[in-house]
Amino acid sequence: MTDRELLELAAKAADVDVIPDSQGIFWLLLKPGQKINSEWNPLTDDGDALRLAVQLGIEVYTGGYRLASAIHQKTKAYGEAIKGDDPYAATRRAIVRASAEIERNK
Repeated sequence: MTDRELLELAAKAADVDVIPDSQGIFWLLLKPGQKINSEWNPLTDDGDALRLAVQLGIEVYTGGYRLASAIHQKTKAYGEAIKGDDPYAATRRAIVRASAEIERNK
């Protein structure tokens, strides 16, 4: 599954209104009270990933064995190997993969 497909499914699972542009960047749609559109990408943004995990009730585990895992009661565990010096990238990807699977299982 491509990153774009993962992000589309994750957004649907979390009921996040986004629209992709021609470059594949996802933008949050304006909602009442919002002043500007902002980019949404939990694969690259720690805050977006954390909000996604909290909203969907995803449990996140990091640490031992250089693996980040995301688990939800309706899906299997999704693990991502921590590569290099960026454990956050693996954690974000595990969260997005679990989120996409939640939507696929609806």
